[in-house]
Amino acid sequence: MNKQQLIERLAEAEGISRNAAKRVIDLMFQHMTDTLSEGGRVEIRDFGSFSVKEYDGYTGRNPKTGQQVTVPPKKLPFFKVGKELKERVDES
Repeated sequence: MNKQQLIERLAEAEGISRNAAKRVIDLMFQHMTDTLSEGGRVEIRDFGSFSVKEYDGYTGRNPKTGQQVTVPPKKLPFFKVGKELKERVDES
């Protein structure tokens, strides 16, 4: 399922226009993105949680040249699946 399909499903299920559904979905994603970019955590019960993991910098190697390269520290979003979602997927 992609974002457009999610918008269409929401519009059909709630009997609202696609425009209104798009605004709801965009607002939800915007708030989730803002929370994660501020270092927060987003939890959706029975679905999972989103958080930010921090990775230290390290010295790596360029595979083509073999030259050492310094990789800077970084932060990446991380998703941890909820128990109910895990069970539902496993059953199907």
